[in-house]
Parts: sequence; structure tokens; C-alpha cells
Amino acid sequence: MTGLRTVSLRRRVTVTVLVVLAVVLIAVGFVVDTVFRAQAEKDVNGLLTARVQLAQQLAKQNAAPQNLVRRMETRGVQASLALPDGTFLGAADLPPADRIRQVRATLSGPPRINGAKLTLTADETLVAAAEQSLRWVLLGTGLAALLVAAVALLLAVRFALAPLDAMTRLARSIVAGRRGDRLAPERATTELGRAAAAFDSALDALEGAERAARASEARTRRFVADAAHELRTPLAGVQAAAEALLQLPPDADPARLQLLVVRESQRAGKLVADLLDLARLDAGADLERAPVALLALARAQADRLELTAPEVTVVVTGPDARVLGDSARLTQILANLADNAVRAMAGPGTLTLEVAPDGVTVTDTGPGVPGADRERIFDRLVRLDEARGPGGSGLGLPIARGFARAHGGDLWCEAAPDGGARFRLAGLPPA
Repeated sequence: MTGLRTVSLRRRVTVTVLVVLAVVLIAVGFVVDTVFRAQAEKDVNGLLTARVQLAQQLAKQNAAPQNLVRRMETRGVQASLALPDGTFLGAADLPPADRIRQVRATLSGPPRINGAKLTLTADETLVAAAEQSLRWVLLGTGLAALLVAAVALLLAVRFALAPLDAMTRLARSIVAGRRGDRLAPERATTELGRAAAAFDSALDALEGAERAARASEARTRRFVADAAHELRTPLAGVQAAAEALLQLPPDADPARLQLLVVRESQRAGKLVADLLDLARLDAGADLERAPVALLALARAQADRLELTAPEVTVVVTGPDARVLGDSARLTQILANLADNAVRAMAGPGTLTLEVAPDGVTVTDTGPGVPGADRERIFDRLVRLDEARGPGGSGLGLPIARGFARAHGGDLWCEAAPDGGARFRLAGLPPA
């Protein structure tokens, strides 16, 4: 890949304009020279024709041959007259043949001049000299025009490119660490205005990305610290129970400690599985898409809760809708929402799973979620224990929303009409 050519813009613009100007001046000079030469030839021909007409008039007026020849001659024009009796009057020495223009005419008049041969010769040396002088004038004028144009262009281009110098200074100040400065063009409709506006937009995007990166880094550090803290709790319980088991006397009953080890290890395993799901979402969830019957998934959750939470009444409603998605991940979403609802009610209550053509709505009769927290609960490791009940890791809802959006839909929380919380899973693509 070749690098960007960085020839001086001032030099490039100046040279380009001067080359164009030189071409124009050469073309104009050529046209002027051609027109001048054509006009000069036309004038010479007109002069000779007028002299011939004058000679015809003088011949008819019986002018003396010597006077006729003398009247025909003027600056640059020579005349010669051959009389019928053989007499030759006028100039005998003519300029070189390549520098003359001749006109011959036969005169009519009195017997002594009737039939005489008149020859008019125009010396084009004067025309050639004038043409040469014109060419030197054009050349000198053109060179002077190019010199003046070069000086004027250097000053004009420096003034015209001043905004680019301002952009350069701003870029260097940004690199030096000074943020917040902008070009702020007065008019964004001109070429430099559009460039300056694009430059400001790029700086805004860059600083926004830097702020987002710093915020993301801070969230990542906080998440890692919180996850380590959450994972340390069950591991500490397992370690304490294991140490207690080792210190039990032979006749003691280890059942309670064994149950504690199993429960804390399950809790740690669930947290590790949730962390792995979040890692998959961050890397781009790989879904196995196929037609999925949402009503069957909802009824499967109802059957599960009938065994794990018999005190909760589960109601399933809606059509037998089918969407295109990953059955395992959609089941995971509904399971997270259902388990959250059971923990929120913390005892008897009603859980409604309402199937729609593009998703499922899960409504509980628990205490609900405050309006200010309905979006925050989808952040990682956020728990509203006072409202949603204890026992969660704070990862279920972020995982559920992540998989919902991976399917092309979304998941959000809103207040239920009769209190409680309502979670809407919607926007899933139809099968």
C-alpha cells in the first residue's frame, strides 16, 4: 500500500493555475497572431485593389504614364508599367519573391496607354516586422502576466488555505492533550465549511468513543470485582463446610454440612454458567435458529413451576404462535423471567404467561419494580432485593435481554395494571 502523496498544496495549486494560465496565454497569442496576419494580408490586398482601381481611372482620364506610375507608388508599394510601344516605366529592382505580393492589371484608355500592363508590388517586410514586434509584445506581456500571477497566487493561496492551517493547529492541540476545542465553521455549506464540520464531527466521535471506552473499562473493572465477590461467597461456604466436615467427630451427623456443600456448589456453578453466557453474548451469541412454538415453551415453564413452586398459580394464555429462534435460549429467557417472578412474590401469587405472535409477556402479582429502576435492573449484578426477593445473582435479566436482542427482539419491564411487574419479550421474527 503506497502512502499518501503530501506535495505542498500551495505549490500544487500555484503550479496548476500557472500552467493553465500559460496555456491560455499561448492560445490567445496564437489567435491574436493569426488574426493579425489575416487582417494584414486583407489590408494589403485591399490596398493593391484600390490602387488598381485608381490606375484605371487615371488611364481613362488620359494621365501621363509617368504621373500614373508615380501616383500608384506609396509606402511599401512599387509600380511598373509596360506601355504598348515597349517602353517600361517604374521600379526595376523588386524585393525577394518570398516577401512580395503582386497584382497585375491591363489598363484601357487613350491609344498610347490602352493595353498597357500595370504591375503593383507590395513589400510584406513591413507587415512581417510589425508581426514580429507583436509577437515580442505578446511574449513579454505573457511572461510579465505569469510573474505577477505567481506572486498574487502565493499570497492568495496562503490566505485561502488559512482554514487548513487552523485545522492543523487544532489537530496538534488535540494530540497534545487539549480536548474540547472545535473549528466551529460559520458556514457549513462551503467546501472548507463542510471539511471543518466533518473534522469537528470526527473529534466529537473520537472524544465520545474515548469517554465510552473509559466508562466501559470502569464498568468492566466493577463487574469483575462484583463477580469475584459474588463467586467468593459460595466458595467460602463450600470451604467452610468442607473444613467443618473434616473436623466432625466420628459419631456426628454430617448431613446438614453435606447439604450446605451441595447448595453452595450449585450456587457457584449457576454463577459461573451465567458469567459464561454473558461472555458468549459479548462475543456475539451463536444461535441455532429454527421454528419455535412459544405456547409450548410457556406451558413447559408452567409445568416446571408446578413442581418447584406449587404455591404459585401459573396461567398460560395466547395463540399457538411460532417464531424463528433458538429454542434453548428462548427457554432460558422464560425461565429467568419466571424464576424472578417467583422470588418476587415470595409465596402464594399468580404468574401469567401471555403468548403473542412475536413474543411472551410475563406478569406477576409481586411488589413490582419502581419506575426509576425498571431499566437499571438489566445492568449486570444489579439486584433489588427489597422489591424482587433475595436469591438471584443479578445476571439473569441482563442475560435474558442479551439473548432477546440477539434474536432481533427486545425485553423490557413495565408496571402491571393490578400491581406487580410485567416483563415483555417482543419483536421476535416470525417463523
